[in-house]
Amino acid sequence: MYVAEATAHGGRNGFVTSQDGQLKLKVAMPPALGGDGNGTNPEQLFAAGFSACFHNALVMVGRRAGLDLSGSAVAAKVGIGPNKQRGYGLAVALSVSLPVVDEDVAAKLVDAAHEVCPYSNATRGNIEVTILLG
Repeated sequence: MYVAEATAHGGRNGFVTSQDGQLKLKVAMPPALGGDGNGTNPEQLFAAGFSACFHNALVMVGRRAGLDLSGSAVAAKVGIGPNKQRGYGLAVALSVSLPVVDEDVAAKLVDAAHEVCPYSNATRGNIEVTILLG
């Protein structure tokens, strides 16, 4: 259906661009990892992508259920740290706000969105993803 293309130059201390020119960002190590933080980083980009994708899935399942999810939002936190294989791994925490939906319905919508979201499907079984309703 769609293929995105992006190229990194310089790894975590360089820049990234998309083929269509919509994305042109400086990349820098965050201070917590010893960098100057003078740019975005892969974890921020992943958090932005996951939150946008999950929110879209949430709105889609809400629409199918005949619900208006106006005012809803999804925030993502993406952490990086060492894993058991002496490499690095990610963990994701999604915070979902559904202010106009009762808690039981919200929980069902979140579960349904987690099944259809491409980021959820890509990460399932690979990294820890926690979803919080609030």
